[in-house]
Amino acid sequence: MDIDEKVSGPGGASQKNWTHLNTSDELPLDMRFNHGHMVSITVYSVLMMVSATGNLTVLSQLVKRRRAGRASRLDVLLMHLAVADLMVTFLMMPLEIAWAGTVQWLAGDIMCRFMMFTRTFGLYLSSFVLICIAIDRYYAILKPLNVTWEARVRRALLIAWVCAGLASLPQSFIFHLEEHPDVKGYYQCVTYGSLPTERHEFAYFLLNMALMYVAPLLFTLYCSSAALLEIIRRANTANDKMRRSGVGILGRARARTLKMSVTIVLVFFTCWSPYYCYCLWYWIDKDIVNHLDPAFQKAMWLFSCTNSCANPIVYGVFNRNRWTWRSGPHARNRGGCMRRGSRFPHGDSMEISAATLARARYSLHSDRHSRRDSARSFVIPNGSQKHINNNDQINGVV
Repeated sequence: MDIDEKVSGPGGASQKNWTHLNTSDELPLDMRFNHGHMVSITVYSVLMMVSATGNLTVLSQLVKRRRAGRASRLDVLLMHLAVADLMVTFLMMPLEIAWAGTVQWLAGDIMCRFMMFTRTFGLYLSSFVLICIAIDRYYAILKPLNVTWEARVRRALLIAWVCAGLASLPQSFIFHLEEHPDVKGYYQCVTYGSLPTERHEFAYFLLNMALMYVAPLLFTLYCSSAALLEIIRRANTANDKMRRSGVGILGRARARTLKMSVTIVLVFFTCWSPYYCYCLWYWIDKDIVNHLDPAFQKAMWLFSCTNSCANPIVYGVFNRNRWTWRSGPHARNRGGCMRRGSRFPHGDSMEISAATLARARYSLHSDRHSRRDSARSFVIPNGSQKHINNNDQINGVV
């Protein structure tokens, strides 16, 4: 008897699917607690502590900003991203630790199905929130005064939560509790026999890969490329209306948030690419992969889980000056808490609040009226009238 370890994780096969190769009185190494299980428990425990510390810190800071009325759209999106990472931290990682400790599944069929659902819910939610962030950066830079998307952010987040639940739901039907055919009393939570053929398993894997991995990358690539082209266009345009109206600071702040958004997705790509490449390799050539050390597969899956730890680090790096923000009677408040030498409100914050956006809109509106008034006719000494624009010249004087 031996263990055939297939591709685990979202869209893959179960952690342990068994085959019947030989019989022995002693359980094989993979069915007993061994050094590999000890390493998994140690690594997951470290990841859990790092992820919990980072995401709880980020979430607390964002909640404080929201209660103070200074939260922007991006802050709300980052709050949901932190919640998704915390779900991975406190649902998936403890499950992996307990499963490695017991080796077999001891919690029954209902918990098998439920935990496999929660195991992937946070991962899907994180991917779908990244899509919302990419769309938000697209509107923030290309259509900064568009109020339609601003009103639909909460609806987009609700859709992300619903889609994450729907995408995770098949896990509850595919995974089930099953007793080992050769070892009585040895139960495991497996996908063995749930799908009729390997083509169905491969199709299910491709669907999960498209939703969790490919979709966030494509959305971010398109939205970020369009936003970068717009930033370059504005930088090369001498008569940029946004810059002349005094909203240039707003544009620079959003450019910085774009960098953070792209960095988050790059970290996502770096963490998950090795695992999905390994999965594709498994489906292309199973014979070679089955002869590899099972620890290699576990390493790929563990590395992908580091994404939940990396997101708060990225946020902290790009918002390092925001941590020093304080509110209170002794804080200087002159149109916002300004740090010396900073052109951004609330220190070097990358994003703008709703009040700042309202002032920017008012500034742009006033600029349009002023340019409209300057284009009106003026009276020359002889009483005749002449119509000019701001860019016209009279006797060489602008």
